[in-house]
Amino acid sequence: MAALFFYGTLRDPELMQIVMGSASEGVVITDALLPDHAVYWANGQSFPTIEVCAGAKAPGVLLTGLNETAVARFDFYEGSFGYTLRPVEVRANDVTHAALVYFPEPGLWQAGAPFDLALWQRQTGPLNRLSAVEEMSYFNLISGEELARRVPMIRGRAASRLAAAKGVPAEVRSAQSRDGIEQISVEAAHAGFFLTQVYHLRHPTFSGGMSDELRREVFVAVDAAIVLPYDPVRDRVLLVEQFRMGPYGRGDPRPWMLEPVAGHVDPGETPEQAARRECLEEARLELIALERINSFYATPGSSTEYFHCYLGLCALPDREQGNGGLATENEDIRTHVLPFDDAMRLCTTGEADNGPLIVSLTWLALNRDRLRASA
Repeated sequence: MAALFFYGTLRDPELMQIVMGSASEGVVITDALLPDHAVYWANGQSFPTIEVCAGAKAPGVLLTGLNETAVARFDFYEGSFGYTLRPVEVRANDVTHAALVYFPEPGLWQAGAPFDLALWQRQTGPLNRLSAVEEMSYFNLISGEELARRVPMIRGRAASRLAAAKGVPAEVRSAQSRDGIEQISVEAAHAGFFLTQVYHLRHPTFSGGMSDELRREVFVAVDAAIVLPYDPVRDRVLLVEQFRMGPYGRGDPRPWMLEPVAGHVDPGETPEQAARRECLEEARLELIALERINSFYATPGSSTEYFHCYLGLCALPDREQGNGGLATENEDIRTHVLPFDDAMRLCTTGEADNGPLIVSLTWLALNRDRLRASA
């Protein structure tokens, strides 16, 4: 049976158990050291890398008694990060043991500060553990290479779920907790770049008791930051135009849509940071300040998608049209700079036909005088 030594995030007992699953039976875990190595944060990342360092001793854990399934599960998980196994000798209980260690491909990561497991557990552990639950659900279903392609969206969905746990006030609506819902089963109807889950459940009713068993499909999305750039001095806004699959799939004869700037909130990023980043990426625009409009579910009947809407105060360019977006994300974006009155006319003509744009323009109409007076 193989023996594995872990020096990084898999020293976390909860994450290790998620990755091993039921294959953990019979595994013995022992504190150990890997001589002449040191562990560092991978520069700019939320996980560690390991380097040869004469005289140093990398702390970790030695796993013995692993069966083939357990090793295959670790290979699946670690392979998504570009790490592969190499033989080493570690020290545990003053005895030298032959073991295998996951090392990154040479040059894949640059070493940063010394790795701090306790810091990772506090700051990133909850996100990584939740991500790992979905990642390991694909074991034996997809390749490690395919998992690596999906990881960014998996982490985005996990970050959105953690954000949702904060909740909002319940002064008018029911304060009934989700704990009262009886979840019978949940399964993935589709899992790719996007995820659709099928729930079977019962929920408390307003008349008392529980509902009949319900089958509900849910599109599991990532939180998004949405920002309407506004120049209060020149009284004009910037809109982006791009091809959208929703209108195309509905049969809309013109599936190019005018919208505010928008994009996913990346893990570890605040919605405000995402709003500023997206303005740079989509419109080459630096914001002076952000005003929060509101946060809300886009389609609560069938989707987890959650929007954080802002007005972005800025100095807009003279050009009426421009281009933006990232080629690496296959974005084909055209920008439009419109006087406020022309932008509001889009709501009357119906050309503004998506919720975020209508909400943002309506909020701007209510707050425009204040913003212009303080510009």
